[in-house]
Amino acid sequence: MIISIRQFQAQRMQAPRDFSPIENTPICVEIGAGKGKHALLFSGQHPEKKLYAIERTKEKFLAMQKQQTLEPRHHLFPIHADALPWMVHALYPQQVAQFFILYPNPEPHNPAQRWLNMPFFEFLLSRLKPEGTITLASNIPDYIDEAQHQLEQLWHLPYLKQRIASDSARTHFEIKYLERGELCQQLIITKPEHYQTRFDEFMPLQGQNDAK
Repeated sequence: MIISIRQFQAQRMQAPRDFSPIENTPICVEIGAGKGKHALLFSGQHPEKKLYAIERTKEKFLAMQKQQTLEPRHHLFPIHADALPWMVHALYPQQVAQFFILYPNPEPHNPAQRWLNMPFFEFLLSRLKPEGTITLASNIPDYIDEAQHQLEQLWHLPYLKQRIASDSARTHFEIKYLERGELCQQLIITKPEHYQTRFDEFMPLQGQNDAK
């Protein structure tokens, strides 16, 4: 299904500093990985899967990098970059088996920057393989409610809504919120087999630039 939303201008994205291309092999991607608690946990549980964990904040990225040194994960690749330009330059169509967006900034003063409200979300969907999933977690009920509405009315995607168990400990934020007794929820979003976007043939910008 081609989405009725303003088209994301992928070709305008500049490559992140010190960008390195990646191979077109099946991967998982965590956006906003923080200090890497979930990334290390996931990589330990699924050593057969490559996980690229993207974090913009230098302090948190360095903490993730240090933790990986202490707990080596050969298929975990920490990335210090803004997520949007990195994904535009690095990812291939239908390459990603799983995206993780765990406790993103709710952008209370700028709702247009929430993930499912952004034109970029269409590009993200183009990188997801058929039957691949996006896990979106939040401790803010209104954020989850709005995401559900967008999935149903705008993106037309199936999803499963789950309450996160009180003993879950995937991220530092998750631990803190659950200890406070807050309701943490997640949406497991699935991309149907024949779902279409306007970026299905769009190759990584870095490769296009190298070919010129």
